Amino acid sequence: MSRVFSLKLARQTAEAFLKEEGITDLPVDPFSIAESRDIMVQGKPEDHDGVSGMLLRHGNNFGIIYATHIPSLGFQRFSISHELGHYFLPGHVEQVLKNGPHVSRAGFVTNDPYELEADHFAAGLLMPETPFRTAMDRYDPGLDAIDAVAELCLTSRTAAAIRFAELTDAAVAVIVSTGDTIDYCFMSEAMKSLPKLDWIRKGSPLPKGTATARLAARHDAVLAGERATDEVDMRDWLGGTTRAAVSEEAIGLGRYGKVLTVLVSTAIGQEEDMDDDDAEDDLIESWTPRFRR
Repeated sequence: MSRVFSLKLARQTAEAFLKEEGITDLPVDPFSIAESRDIMVQGKPEDHDGVSGMLLRHGNNFGIIYATHIPSLGFQRFSISHELGHYFLPGHVEQVLKNGPHVSRAGFVTNDPYELEADHFAAGLLMPETPFRTAMDRYDPGLDAIDAVAELCLTSRTAAAIRFAELTDAAVAVIVSTGDTIDYCFMSEAMKSLPKLDWIRKGSPLPKGTATARLAARHDAVLAGERATDEVDMRDWLGGTTRAAVSEEAIGLGRYGKVLTVLVSTAIGQEEDMDDDDAEDDLIESWTPRFRR
């Protein structure tokens, strides 16, 4: 199974769970979902950092411990939903708990397939496609739209930005960086359609002279959550052969010590192959598990 397929399946597994549980309104409450399965949920002391959460098992009883050192309800809810992903996704419990309690670092920062699947389960659980699309379509693409849907879903700005890039029809790239180094990048399908892109990889340096690079160089500004905006040529970030003006919006993520960057162009797009999409959705539907209490 390809990674793209497995991650989409993880998201749709979460959405199938919501459908079977009759959960249709936003925000989705991961605390209540855990309680419905008799899973104990507890925050760990603020002075214990470094991990986002833990999944524990004692016999047939499960527990989730989530980080509180970052005072963000969105981060905490995503961390709990990530651990629920390990609980619900087929094969995860057997794999991640085979050596005892499982420690997670949620947030799309790893290449471990089980961790990534749990991240995408959490995204599908907290930001199911249909209501999320309805909400985001009320706004022009960009950081303000991402903030609005993050507030609606009670999830982190970063998770909302990634989900936005997955679902928008606009050309959008979401980049998370630490210091002058890129952690990861997510691009919308329209952005991926550009020819001969230089795909941004983990560990790449921030492009010099960009609003993001200037903000990232000011650590106090990052901690204070300051913003920086600019209009740049697409090629400054992504290379390629397309000359196109894009908006660059960057914001410091406070105690995370990271910068979130959103690149947007509404002028770039592509035709979608609906037949291929429908075939893929039918295949994913056949793989999606049903849930028991």
